[in-house]
Amino acid sequence: MDATGIDRAVVFRGRGIDNAGLLAAAQRRPGRLFPFLSVSPEHPEYRGSWASDDPAFIEDVDSLLHAGGFFGIGEISVSHFPGPGFPEADFDPNGRVMREILTAARRHGLPVTVHVELTRLREFEDVLEDFTDVTVIWAHGGYTPLFLAERMLAGHPNLVYELSARTWATHPRSPDYTILRDDVAVWPEWIDLIERMPERFVVGTDASLRSAARDEWKIASVRNLLDQISADARRMVAGENLARILGIGN
Repeated sequence: MDATGIDRAVVFRGRGIDNAGLLAAAQRRPGRLFPFLSVSPEHPEYRGSWASDDPAFIEDVDSLLHAGGFFGIGEISVSHFPGPGFPEADFDPNGRVMREILTAARRHGLPVTVHVELTRLREFEDVLEDFTDVTVIWAHGGYTPLFLAERMLAGHPNLVYELSARTWATHPRSPDYTILRDDVAVWPEWIDLIERMPERFVVGTDASLRSAARDEWKIASVRNLLDQISADARRMVAGENLARILGIGN
């Protein structure tokens, strides 16, 4: 972050750290790292509850959130296509577990970041309609095509479209995931959508800390997008929107 000029960041739990370790790391960097509590099904301690649709861990979630230090919940891979070292998840975005997590988010006034694929859009829309008072950040925007991105944002005012991995020139899982038309220029139709709804988009890197070179490439891809939108939209998408959602000020 110091080397690339990033003053603060939301951080998620990764493969080599649990929620307690993530919180401790953030507490060592107050004002710079803003951790989200992860109860995603790829973590072994939560997989069973997701598989049985039994939110038995919600009391622990409430306890951890009540203790403070977390600024949101996520990323939760409710529906996630498989990738290298990442087994497929295909749980109901409108099932008991997800609804209990959103209820906890409502109680604590926190946003939730979820990964939901196109195959589960109907259930996702149903739960968004039932929790209109909870801000839901859609990781990678579900890699939706433009018309679905616009429809989802128009239909669900509590939905925020997160652009991490969509700014990459190439994506290891599908060439359709990028919003670039020639490895550099963002499709003008995407620029138009962001400019019309600048308060509904945020940016990120996705899957950081794999290598310094890879992180620098991802950060450069985000800045490439930001350079192609207006100054007002850039300010909002680059940081103001997330600061507002987290209640941390600009």
